[in-house]
Amino acid sequence: MPIIKILPHAEYCPQGAEVTAPAGTSICEALLDNHINIEHACEMSAACTTCHVLVRQGFESLNPSDETEDDLLDRAWGLEPQSRLSCQAILAQKDVTIEIPKYSINHAKENH
Repeated sequence: MPIIKILPHAEYCPQGAEVTAPAGTSICEALLDNHINIEHACEMSAACTTCHVLVRQGFESLNPSDETEDDLLDRAWGLEPQSRLSCQAILAQKDVTIEIPKYSINHAKENH
């Protein structure tokens, strides 16, 4: 199973973390399954950017983004070439390292 290394984030995982998830799982699902409560205001339906992550290693192993995701990412805070919506980024067999941006466009946090 691939390993997701999460770089430290003051709110979601201050110490950083490493979690495993089966190939075919979205990064968002893997984080939530491991009690890293990343925002996902649209319930993983690719309608917002609150689950935006920066893929620092392993970007090329993820499924390609589609036009809907690319359009949404244009609105994400801190957009970089390695940006993905974690609800749409599906793990393959390789390990990935991600960073959760400090901010999102969500003005009111959802209590998931």
